[in-house]
Amino acid sequence: MKTIINPPKTDWLKILQRPTQTVEAIEETVNGIFDDVKLNGNDGIKRYTSIFDGVELDNLFVSDEEIIEASTLVSNELKAAIQLSKENIFKFHSAQKTEKVLIETTAGVACWQEKRPIQKVGLYIPGGTAPLFSSVLMLAIPAQIAGCREIILATPPNKKGKINPAIIYAAQQCGVTKIIKVGGIQAIAGLTFGTETIPKVYKIFGPGNQFVTVAKQLATKYGVAIDMPAGPSELLVVADDSANAAFVASDLLSQAEHGTDSQVILVATSMQILNEVAIEIEKQLVNLSRKKIATKAIENSKLIYVETKEIALELINEYGPEHFIVCTNDNDFYISGIENAGSVFIGNYTPESAGDYASGTNHTLPTNGYTKAYSGVNLDSFLKAISFQKISEIGIKNIGKAIEILAEAEGLDAHKNAVTLRLKSLE
Repeated sequence: MKTIINPPKTDWLKILQRPTQTVEAIEETVNGIFDDVKLNGNDGIKRYTSIFDGVELDNLFVSDEEIIEASTLVSNELKAAIQLSKENIFKFHSAQKTEKVLIETTAGVACWQEKRPIQKVGLYIPGGTAPLFSSVLMLAIPAQIAGCREIILATPPNKKGKINPAIIYAAQQCGVTKIIKVGGIQAIAGLTFGTETIPKVYKIFGPGNQFVTVAKQLATKYGVAIDMPAGPSELLVVADDSANAAFVASDLLSQAEHGTDSQVILVATSMQILNEVAIEIEKQLVNLSRKKIATKAIENSKLIYVETKEIALELINEYGPEHFIVCTNDNDFYISGIENAGSVFIGNYTPESAGDYASGTNHTLPTNGYTKAYSGVNLDSFLKAISFQKISEIGIKNIGKAIEILAEAEGLDAHKNAVTLRLKSLE
C-alpha cells in the first residue's frame, strides 16, 4: 500500500481516485451485447454465456431437481448460519415499514401516501471467484417483505452449468420465484428486454464488476430502474492510537480479497497506528487463500496520515466510502459528522464482515463516490410511494381561487377552467 503523509487538499482528488476503468472504455462492449440480446433473445444469452463462462446451456433456468439437490449439498452448519443471518436481516428490514401518511392540508382537502411493491424485480448475484449467496439474502428478503410478485434471480453458472448450491438454497429460503443461470452483461440485458423465457423486470438490483455496473446504467435507457451504481468493493478505516492494528489490517484485507479492482484506505491521525497496520497487512496477507487477488487490490490502496480529526473527516466525506469503519478515541465526532458513506461500522469489535453477513444491515451499497447521492438497498428500494388526494365541496371552495390564479399566471387556461367549472357548479 502506498503511504501518503499530510496530503494537501489540492491533491485529494488525485489520491482518492478509484482504480476503475472509464465508462467509455466499457460501454462499446455493453452496447454490443445489449443489441444482440434484444434482437436474438435466448440465443444471444446462450452465446455470451458460452464465450464468457465457458459452458453451453440447454436450459437457462435452475430446475426443480437442482433445487432439491442443492438442499442436500449444503451442510447443516451452513444452513444454520444462513438462518441466523436471514432472521437478523428480516428483523432490520421489517422494522423499516412505515404506516400510511394522512393529513388534511386544508379543510376539505385530504392528502395521503401509501406504498406499493414493485411487481417484478431482478436480482443480480455475482458468481465468479466468490459466489455471493449472502447477497441473495440481502436482496431477496426485503423484496419478499415488500411483497414483490416476481423475484427473478440471475447468477453465472460454473463450467459444468451448475449454480453454487448455497445460492440456490438461500434463494429458496427467501421467496425467489425463478433462478436464471446467466451472469454478466448478458444477464442484465436479459432482465432489461426479456426473452422467450426470461421475464422483463421493472427494477434490477445487485452488485457486480465494472461491466455489470455499466450494463445496469445502460438498462435505465430502456425504462428499467436500478438500485444504484454499485461496482467494485471499497472500504475506508479511520483510526488513531486506540485502534487495534491487527483488527484494522484484517478489515482492510477483508475487502481487498473481493477483487483485484477493490480499493481499501486507512486514514490515520497517528503515525504509530499507520505503521503497525502496514506491518500487520504483510503478516496476514501471507495466509490468505485469495492472496493474489488481495495483493493486487492492495496495490490500488492507500495509507494516509493526517494531523487532525477535522482534516480526516473532511477527506473521508470527499471520498464517500462504501464501507466506513471508525476506530478512534472520539467515535462520536465521526458518527455525527459523516455525510457520505454507505454503511458505518463503529468500534474495535464491529468488523465490516458483520454487515456483509449477519448483523442485519444491507451490504448492497453505492460505490465509486455515489454515496454522495445514493442510499444502500433498504425496504423502500422495493416499494413505490403513491400519493392520493380527495377534495370535498368545501375543500375545492377553499383552494379553488388560488388554483385559478396560479394556473392563469402560468398561462394554462385549461387548468384554470377545470377548477372554474366546479366552483360555478357550487354557486
